Amino acid sequence: MFMGEFQHNIDTKGRIIVPSKFREQLGESFVVTRGLDQCLFVYPMTEWKILEEKLKKLPLTKKDARAFTRFFFSGAVECEIDKQGRINIPQTLRNYAAIEKECVVIGVSNRIEIWSSEHWDSYVTDSEESFAEIAENLMDFDI
Repeated sequence: MFMGEFQHNIDTKGRIIVPSKFREQLGESFVVTRGLDQCLFVYPMTEWKILEEKLKKLPLTKKDARAFTRFFFSGAVECEIDKQGRINIPQTLRNYAAIEKECVVIGVSNRIEIWSSEHWDSYVTDSEESFAEIAENLMDFDI
């Protein structure tokens, strides 16, 4: 399980250090793709394959299913961690997530998310104000 929040900087070549506690869980190669809320999702291959199978089952006749699948897979890249513990994030993904220098890497159960620091700070501020309401809405899911 991935959990925690880590502040990092991305270098001029688009490389970011992966927190050491996440590296082993990610494995030799993993997938980085566009996520929701203008962040990047990072999946170990085992989790990516599970998600891929679920998305394959979506009906091609549904416009939203086609759009989501296109969006999700077209931005996906397979990555590996270099000897310095970094990954290279392609420019298209950095643009999508508005990651320029300062960023935040968070663990979210079965995936990692990479956020621009500015977007993460805004998201946390907005979410803190409505956290009780969000929790109440999720009570139907036995949380």
